[in-house]
Amino acid sequence: MIGVGKAKQYANVLDKPLSRGRQEVSLSAFAFLFSELVQYNQTQVDNIAELERRLEDAGYAVGARVLELLCHREKGNRRETRLLGILSFIHSTVWKVLFGKVADSLEKGTEHEDEYMISEKELLVNRFISVPKDMGAFNCGAFVAGIVKGVLDNAGFPAVVTAHFVPIEGQQRPRTTILIKFAEETQE
Repeated sequence: MIGVGKAKQYANVLDKPLSRGRQEVSLSAFAFLFSELVQYNQTQVDNIAELERRLEDAGYAVGARVLELLCHREKGNRRETRLLGILSFIHSTVWKVLFGKVADSLEKGTEHEDEYMISEKELLVNRFISVPKDMGAFNCGAFVAGIVKGVLDNAGFPAVVTAHFVPIEGQQRPRTTILIKFAEETQE
């Protein structure tokens, strides 16, 4: 029968409700696409710092779009105006949407008042990338640092965001820490 069970039409794709079904992207598909992103950018650069910068730039675009989408869907087009509010939003909501779980920890830096750290034991983007010995301390977490920077910048909290490996005693793989150093104007 034609016309029975007609689906509701939405004026905007952002107005469509999230289905409560499976909302995940295949892990193998993500790993393949991210690996291709890294390999492509690796052929375009001469050093590790430039490769990390390109990954950060790619993540920045993702972060800007994630903020727009989540503010529209989760917060009714309202954005966080408090520093701790936006950090909590990234630590919980953004992380859960992107990685399926809340980040392992959110900590305030002990040496500087304007530094915060989001730590993850096994960051998804570092899980499937094997770094050759000649690339030393290359960290694919730069992509996630770019996502965090994109969210913060577009929410009005300019910051320098970097990814670092932190060794864990008794474990082979280091923990990844996303270090966020806010600009002076956000501290006022």
